[in-house]
Amino acid sequence: MKNIFKYTLPAAALALALGMTSCTKDLDVDPIDPNLSTEMNLDGLYLKCYANLALPGNGGANGDSDIDGYDGGTAGFIRQLFNSNELPTDESICCWGDPGIAGFNFNQYDASHPMMHMYYYRLTTGINYCNSYINEVGESGDATRVAEVRFLRALQYYMLMDAFGNIPFTTTLEKPNQISRQEAYNWIESELLAAEPNLIDAKAMKSTDKDYGRATKGAAWMLLARLYLNAEVYTGTPQWDKAAQYAKKVIDANYQLNTVGTGVWTAYQMLFMADNGETNAALEAVFPILQDGSNTTSWGGTLFCIASCFDKAMHANPSDAAATNNTDQAWGGNRARPELIQKFFPLNNAPEDAQSYDMAAAANDDRALFCSAGHTLDVEKVTEFSNGYGVAKWTNFTSTGAAAKNASFPDTDFFLFRLAEAYLTYAEATARTNGGKTTTEGTGYINDIRSRANASTRNDSYTLNDIIDEWAREFYYEGRRRVDLIRFGLYGGNNDYKWQWKGGAYNGTNFSKDMNIYAIPSNEIATNSNLQQNNGYK
Repeated sequence: MKNIFKYTLPAAALALALGMTSCTKDLDVDPIDPNLSTEMNLDGLYLKCYANLALPGNGGANGDSDIDGYDGGTAGFIRQLFNSNELPTDESICCWGDPGIAGFNFNQYDASHPMMHMYYYRLTTGINYCNSYINEVGESGDATRVAEVRFLRALQYYMLMDAFGNIPFTTTLEKPNQISRQEAYNWIESELLAAEPNLIDAKAMKSTDKDYGRATKGAAWMLLARLYLNAEVYTGTPQWDKAAQYAKKVIDANYQLNTVGTGVWTAYQMLFMADNGETNAALEAVFPILQDGSNTTSWGGTLFCIASCFDKAMHANPSDAAATNNTDQAWGGNRARPELIQKFFPLNNAPEDAQSYDMAAAANDDRALFCSAGHTLDVEKVTEFSNGYGVAKWTNFTSTGAAAKNASFPDTDFFLFRLAEAYLTYAEATARTNGGKTTTEGTGYINDIRSRANASTRNDSYTLNDIIDEWAREFYYEGRRRVDLIRFGLYGGNNDYKWQWKGGAYNGTNFSKDMNIYAIPSNEIATNSNLQQNNGYK
């Protein structure tokens, strides 16, 4: 059984943790209801700071939502991290008609975009929980727990700053003021550096370890490395040396790249399976968001990563042609744009009528987990799931063949940070200061990643063009592609990189660079006079 350090207090305890009704939609907090107990449950509030990333509310998949007015499953952190960073890019497109999906698909979002509201409010809700905990315990609190919550707050402020630029900010429960992206960057950096000494030491763990899932020094280093890798975007000043420095700290800790598969499953697939917390795959996780089919049920966690990408005709297990993804959920929504397939098949020779394991074999790359059977490569009809190859990366299978705990909800943890990110961060950051080509050490780290996938390696260096494609091959459908494209100048603005339906045109068209940053939700602008809208949005 997975270590549910794990967010699983009873719903009543979680409610009492805040002593108030469900969290509001911004960094303000409604007055405490005098009819509710105001006794603070600090253990519950501490767990709630983690749970905001894994669960929509306190009542499970069909229970309440922490965000007033928004369905809990749709407003889950993992789901909206995916939507905001995958759907507007060259990696994914969705056939559903839910409000906001088309805006993501076609890079046509504005201040009224409902799903971007959900992402914004999920982050600000989590920040509010963290502020509540830190303000309540003060200087008398457990130093390690306070440091963890400071990390979680900095993480969500980072996500908010990355997506929304000039953001509302407060470390109390007062109405937030807006700060610039530069100011947010400076605060996130200083907060992580201040919290890091009191965090648990960086170490690889499995779910049988009592601290599995908690924020460690390694998680802080990885977030700092990501912050520094994108510093030029956020502040105008690159910090490649610092990005490499903190990535190397992660690399030099005892995390391990998973390189050994089990049975029919490759080492890469094991990172995205139901027992990824129990196998050696867990040793690659620097910060996992925990999922459990019995105790952390949600429509917006890794179930979304699994079910939204499968229909009943797809199957990922070569030993069981009748199985789909090892849940009873197959929603048929997200599938690959052809540009992602071309990263693995640059000669446009991907096999037709292939399930994911056959596709990977044809690509000579274990990461090419795509289904062409019953699918076309091109997405001529956006509303048809069969247009665009299926993606079978995420599943609820176990590497041992053991049964799933729950027919509907997966045990598959979400590795928000994993060691491979440190490898690619180091390789890119050092290439940026080495004339655009990897150093010997950077080349070795990319070769390690590719060797794990049984892909070809090279003795000479990799270029920055190679590296942006390697980010896609290693991390597609993990909620980061938009960030990488922006860093390489390949997202908004005038550039030569097109993908199908970019900007709403089948052959792709450029869209405004202002749209590299999302709009502050319109109702936030209307209700908080401290906030001003981002450039390019009315």
